[in-house]
Amino acid sequence: MTDEYREDICDGWDQYFTVDEPLYEEKTAYQHLVIFKNRMLGRILALDGVVQTTQADEFIYHEMVAHVPILAHGGVRRVLIIGGGDGGLLREVLRHRSIASVVQVEIDPSVIELCRRYLPEHSQGAFDDPRATIVIDDGMHFLQHTDLRFDVILTDSTDPEGPAEMLFSHSFYAACKRCLSPGGVLVTQNGVAFLQLDEVRRSANHFSTLFRDWHFYSASVPSYTGGIMAFGWASDDPALRQHEPTILRQRFSRSRITTRYYTPLVHHAAFALPQYILEAIGKTSIE
Repeated sequence: MTDEYREDICDGWDQYFTVDEPLYEEKTAYQHLVIFKNRMLGRILALDGVVQTTQADEFIYHEMVAHVPILAHGGVRRVLIIGGGDGGLLREVLRHRSIASVVQVEIDPSVIELCRRYLPEHSQGAFDDPRATIVIDDGMHFLQHTDLRFDVILTDSTDPEGPAEMLFSHSFYAACKRCLSPGGVLVTQNGVAFLQLDEVRRSANHFSTLFRDWHFYSASVPSYTGGIMAFGWASDDPALRQHEPTILRQRFSRSRITTRYYTPLVHHAAFALPQYILEAIGKTSIE
């Protein structure tokens, strides 16, 4: 590992991180994995040349993926996580005492093993929680063969290349819908919208043919350079996306969870999207 880590964002746009302490590097069965320490962002995990998570700002991503659907639903008992091998999302989901069980499906066991060793602050013991079941499998294969149903399904995957490409397909979203309980919610990682607008547009096209209610919400994660991060939202219950902050505030208060980014007002506002995203997904500014 060199003293500088370069991430190719797109043609003509890269970002660099100083490698103040190289920690681990391996070509796993699925991807090239690198973990290093940076003076500003702490420990960083990168897969196939793309930064996945950092100690400094992971809380933003994981809080928004977990708490938005769980608090919007209001009665979540069973959760499925596809991907998320660093354990941060599992940690946030399990902070809800009402959660009875979480199944996490990760294709690459090396990610879990190495993040437990080098990024233990992400999971904070979540992998050992008795409510968590860790399944080493391809996410699509699991969805096609399981008889389980879930109130919330969260996809915390890499971008749509390599082993994660299938996780952005129509057939994958259809498989997620099959495994949702009535009134359940699917939330997906859909990249930095300004740079990956085609990815958002494709997911919107798939959602529109499968779910009664779908949209995107956003958060700003500094290490995901290029603007706001987009999260896909899909459900057959339109009411879940329309809660007033008062309802969200009551549910958040009852949860007794302390957050660093998520608030009920941030939750409500996150669904207000810039016009360029609305135009790309074929929606108007008024809904």
